[in-house]
Amino acid sequence: MARVQLAIIGGGLVGASLALALQTGAKARGWQIVLIEPFAPGSSYQPSYDARSTALSFGTRQIYQRLGLWPSIAERAEPIAQIHVSDRGRFGAARLSAADEGVPALGYVVENAWLGHCLWQALDKNVISWRCPAEVLAMHSLGDGYRLTLNDDSTLECDLAVLADGGRSGLREQLGIAVSQQAYQQSALIANISASQAHQGQAFERFTEAGPMAMLPLADNRCALVWTRPSADAERLLQLDDRHFLAELQEAFGYRLGALHKVGARHLYPLALTEAQEQVRPHLVVLGNAAHSLHPIAGQGYNLSLRDTLELAETLLASTAPLGELACLQGYLERQRLDQQLTVGFSDQVTKLFTSDQPLLAAGRNLGLLGLDLLPPAKRWFARQAMGLGPRPS
Repeated sequence: MARVQLAIIGGGLVGASLALALQTGAKARGWQIVLIEPFAPGSSYQPSYDARSTALSFGTRQIYQRLGLWPSIAERAEPIAQIHVSDRGRFGAARLSAADEGVPALGYVVENAWLGHCLWQALDKNVISWRCPAEVLAMHSLGDGYRLTLNDDSTLECDLAVLADGGRSGLREQLGIAVSQQAYQQSALIANISASQAHQGQAFERFTEAGPMAMLPLADNRCALVWTRPSADAERLLQLDDRHFLAELQEAFGYRLGALHKVGARHLYPLALTEAQEQVRPHLVVLGNAAHSLHPIAGQGYNLSLRDTLELAETLLASTAPLGELACLQGYLERQRLDQQLTVGFSDQVTKLFTSDQPLLAAGRNLGLLGLDLLPPAKRWFARQAMGLGPRPS
């Protein structure tokens, strides 16, 4: 029976980033890593108007720079020079700028297909092998690892299994890993938009009575829309023809980018804060959306997962213990615990504050936006949270 040191179940952005972060050290140690993925990654990048995208924080850029991948990603990464935060129908607003923070960009918006292409091209095939398309149907704990049963009736044993198969992980449930879930009673409508005016690197966070929206700058002067609405209303918007959809979006967003004149394919995602109650067991790590899935409006989910990924890779490579030893994995989780708690809390509180229609909260957030724009220390703290950075060094 085949055995490898590490099996990463899920070859998406998180799984592939972990493989990349490990591959140099793995080669030196003679480790073999297998990525198991049900959907074949594309061998070549095909640009598409409707491509899904991810907001990468400035901290994520720093991680990919360390991994040597940023020059490739940057070819189609749209920098966020400014973030404009506003509350519809109220006078409070806040403006964050890269120049004020002394960074080249507050963040970047990258098509998922391009990010995946860059990751997959960078993987060393002498260290990283693919089982793709393939799906793990069952996982059985051994004394020194896991046995994986795949959908082609083959089995594979590993010293360490990393579960990175997304927020709806069936394997997580099969292993009896409980999750806490807080439904927001909202759905996110995702689409790409074109407007009559150039976005000039501006990102907009707009809070309305029915829910927040984000309009993020994309390459080719497109914008990525994330529009949060009550689930029934989001379904209604999904069914509208393009003309009526753009009219409603224009009314909610305003004319900061001029007339909105094109919308691509629309997709709908129910929203919830989901956290796995266990992220490590002997010879097992739960990573990415399988570990924690956040509301997208604060743009923190993938960036937190990447910080987890880098910390896990560094912990494994620094350890002299057998791969998968529980004490080592617990050490990784302890080092990431505060980051996870702060980021999840920040995302959740921002979501609740800016989706509430209670008059006192609405007035409070309006004053908060004013205060954020007027008080440099508060503004700096908020900006650094958004950039995925810790407190500014003194």
